[in-house]
Amino acid sequence: MYRIFISHSWKYSNQYDKIVEFLDDGAITYYNHSVPKDDPVHTNGTDKQLQDAIDAKIKGCSCVIILAGVYSSCSKWIKKEIAIAQKYGKPIIGVRHWGAERISDAVTQASDVVVGWNATSVANAVKNYSL
Repeated sequence: MYRIFISHSWKYSNQYDKIVEFLDDGAITYYNHSVPKDDPVHTNGTDKQLQDAIDAKIKGCSCVIILAGVYSSCSKWIKKEIAIAQKYGKPIIGVRHWGAERISDAVTQASDVVVGWNATSVANAVKNYSL
């Protein structure tokens, strides 16, 4: 079973939902290590509490999936998630959003692989790059 942390912003929850759909369609067995939307630390906790929760989730995962959209370059949380993944030696899979002409340099440079916006690419990357 793969243990996957999906980096996301709840402002872009439709993209997170699509990655989950890709994983489901990719016929792999996985456990989602992402911080759930209804977790009180997400809505009521401090930045330190959220960072600690993300750290604990990434520490136990097989790989980290990060959407490589340009907005990723501006996100302080994606930068922190990349740093945490690197601290634990977790493979990072960047996913290029459908139709994106530009993607985040930070995500591209940190990723072990950048794949296309489809179930086969995402599932294969998880299979090939997970610990």
